[in-house]
Amino acid sequence: MTLPIRLDIAAPLAEIVLNKPERRNALSVDMWAAIPGLVAEANANPDVKLILIHGGDAGAFAAGADISEFETIYATEDAAKASGQRIAQALDAIENSEKPVIAAIEGACVGGGVSLAMAADLRVAGEGAKFGVTPGKLGLVYPAGDTRRLLAAVGPGATKDILFTGRIFTAGEAKSLGLIDRLVEKGTALEAARVWAGEIAAISQWSVRATKRMIRGLQTGWTDETPEAQSLFLNGFANEDFKEGYRAFLDKRPAKFTYR
Repeated sequence: MTLPIRLDIAAPLAEIVLNKPERRNALSVDMWAAIPGLVAEANANPDVKLILIHGGDAGAFAAGADISEFETIYATEDAAKASGQRIAQALDAIENSEKPVIAAIEGACVGGGVSLAMAADLRVAGEGAKFGVTPGKLGLVYPAGDTRRLLAAVGPGATKDILFTGRIFTAGEAKSLGLIDRLVEKGTALEAARVWAGEIAAISQWSVRATKRMIRGLQTGWTDETPEAQSLFLNGFANEDFKEGYRAFLDKRPAKFTYR
């Protein structure tokens, strides 16, 4: 049986692969439900340093929600609430992943596809990718968590434009807005993401993960005086990676970091 989403591990990377090409990776209930477990599995593997999310061979990242499920998931208010919670849990799992997550985007990235990509730490798209967030075309409002992530990336004006119009826009515009971080030649987003991940994997993983915690903390209310922020900074001087990095700097050699 072919799974609609799977986890491939080839250290130091774990890749969450959306695998429903016949529906351009339209996101279904079972796909959303599987994501927290896949993220947890990747985080628990000491050989994994980064997580990638991509659309495999579908020619699309994710073309929105699976409309074949609409009559079921929106049949009642309780069903709609349960669906919203399931999606929020998946996105929170990605956003709160201890290890960095990179989304590699080709083709359609619409609706829930944008939500999924925005939960990642970094995004790279191939030219020819198309983006859009379309709840307004269904008479809905974009969920709070999804709106927060979009707002943080592109600001209030662009967020309103994207949501008020529900328009489809290019990868070039997505890059200019800040929706994606890197724009590469069509068909090369996954390879670019793997190279990018390799660059990140080569430095101290203590530093990478602590930096992710610091940024997340500052986004959610930390200040210069927050005890957690101060402790996180000071803990850096006590970890083994710093000791190795310092020795390597003095010895004029590449550091061999060991934090996992």
